[in-house]
Amino acid sequence: MKIAVILARSGSKRIPKKNIKNFNGKPMIYWSINAAKKSKLFDRIIVSTDSEQIAKISNKYGAETPFLRSKKLANDFTGTVKVVSHTVKWLDKQHQKPKAICCIYACAPFIRSNDIR
Repeated sequence: MKIAVILARSGSKRIPKKNIKNFNGKPMIYWSINAAKKSKLFDRIIVSTDSEQIAKISNKYGAETPFLRSKKLANDFTGTVKVVSHTVKWLDKQHQKPKAICCIYACAPFIRSNDIR
């Protein structure tokens, strides 16, 4: 199983709600989800977020949000590795063993499926 993990916490200080702010007619996170889908590389596209609003928007565009991460994993000091690791541990508890994981940031509106491939 190949997994894309898109990181999208809600607590941006400089640009509040940046992951769902409109960018070229779509929420910012849409572009990362869309590129992951178009790459056709992933069995699952999971958004790791602490926000119900981000989860709802992510689901609308075809990503999964099977859990909300804790506030402890959504602060200014929590690194990418910890958040991706949290997703892997969650998958393990679901008896799913990913063979490959790709981390994509929610605020990457210029990412294309070719970049991921």
